[in-house]
Amino acid sequence: KEGTKRGYLSKKTAETNRWHEKWFALYQNVLFYFEGEQSARPAGMYMLEGCNCERVPAPKGCAAGSAKDAALDKQHYFTVLFGHEGQKPLELRCEDEVDGDEWVEAIHQASYSDILIEREVLMQKYIHLVQIVETEKIAANQLRHQLEDQDTEIERLKSEIIALNKTKERMRPYQGNQEEEDPDIKKIKKVQSFMRGWLCRRKWKTIVQDYICSPHAESMRKRNQIVFNMVEAESEYVHQLYVLVNCFLRPLRMAASSKKPPISHDDVSSIFLNSETIMFLHEIFHQGLKARIANWPTLILADLFDILLPMLNIYQEFVRNHQYSLQVLANCKQNRDFDKLLKQYEANPACEGRMLETFLTYPMFQIPRYIITLHELLAHTPHEHVERKSLEFAKSKLEELSRVMHDEVSDTENIRKNLAIERTIVEGCDILLDTSQTFIRQGSLIQVPSVERGKLSKVRLGSLSLKKEGERQCFLFTKHFLICTRSSGGKLHLLKTGGVLSLIECTLIEETDAS
Repeated sequence: KEGTKRGYLSKKTAETNRWHEKWFALYQNVLFYFEGEQSARPAGMYMLEGCNCERVPAPKGCAAGSAKDAALDKQHYFTVLFGHEGQKPLELRCEDEVDGDEWVEAIHQASYSDILIEREVLMQKYIHLVQIVETEKIAANQLRHQLEDQDTEIERLKSEIIALNKTKERMRPYQGNQEEEDPDIKKIKKVQSFMRGWLCRRKWKTIVQDYICSPHAESMRKRNQIVFNMVEAESEYVHQLYVLVNCFLRPLRMAASSKKPPISHDDVSSIFLNSETIMFLHEIFHQGLKARIANWPTLILADLFDILLPMLNIYQEFVRNHQYSLQVLANCKQNRDFDKLLKQYEANPACEGRMLETFLTYPMFQIPRYIITLHELLAHTPHEHVERKSLEFAKSKLEELSRVMHDEVSDTENIRKNLAIERTIVEGCDILLDTSQTFIRQGSLIQVPSVERGKLSKVRLGSLSLKKEGERQCFLFTKHFLICTRSSGGKLHLLKTGGVLSLIECTLIEETDAS
């Protein structure tokens, strides 16, 4: 009942080549057919995604003959060609030519991928319109302030005009006497007027030259250069993200959906995570920067950072996952098919000879780059500047975000290191599952028997032959000290006695006697 197109059509069966009239209903990109209009359940369905529908001429057997052939000649035929392998075309016909054209057009438009493309275009237009609305709001606010200032100026000028008119009325008798002024006096006044103008222009030129050579003007020039460099760096960063998404992420997603995928969708998500979202965010920020530069010399950047700061939390997840993504990528490169495919992507001229690992590393440096840029910008921004406080706030927020990201990366790497060590020990080790257990160092040490009263005594740290020294693989953590032996197969085993030492309960004694 909710279909975009419904009606009776004749359908040709592939087995008998006979035509049967069915009730067809087109809903989104699915074509249902029923035995009749009142049927409760469909007799079958066809998926129309990626199909092609076209009009076809009537079969040759219907050109002439009986009345039945003449009726068939008036039928209008069209065929649906499916994109799926092995699926036969669907042959349909109807009596009305207009109805046939409507069916062909409706099937052409029944594509979910076309809707996705239209949605993407509309989303880009929506983002553009939002930016225009924000810009117009700022412009309207500025115009409103200008109108208020002009109204005040008009009132002041009106009062001055009234005062001048009163003065003029009082001086009219004096001006009447001046009308009969001597011509030489008029020439002298004209020369004096020219001299005053020349002196004013000379004084103004001196003032401008002094300002151009002043420290304030030099500081403003450096500040402007920093802003231009920031726009160029942002443009380069957006291009790097574009190459990462369009030359690596999206092609690998398609490869993961192939019949023999060289990589799984989970591995693609682990390697790239939210790279596409980061690209969209910085495209919007870059458009805002270019709009601000277009309004030069009026340049306001603080509100752009106010919009950007709440969204930069997506970097926390990317940075936290970075080391793991490189590890997953290294594991995937062990697959020859994937390695060959990746080298094809890296040979793209847009990559300029850079590897995928290089592009995955670029977002790691973006937050520190913003901090350095704001630091340089503040160094050349006067304390009374209108953006000073906003830029200082943005810099403090970015530094706080950078510290949090650094701490999270350290904690994550420590947990992964502990788990990697725990997996190498055959018996396992529960103390390494404690998140507060921080790895310090590891290495090989020689365990020797302790000497007491000139005789070899029982070794405190595990069982050891008294005739020779033993090499141990040791791991030092903040709370415990692990002592392991390595078997001939290379596996690690904790010592049965004294393999796990709690550092809180231990005393460290340095033997000063070399013997």
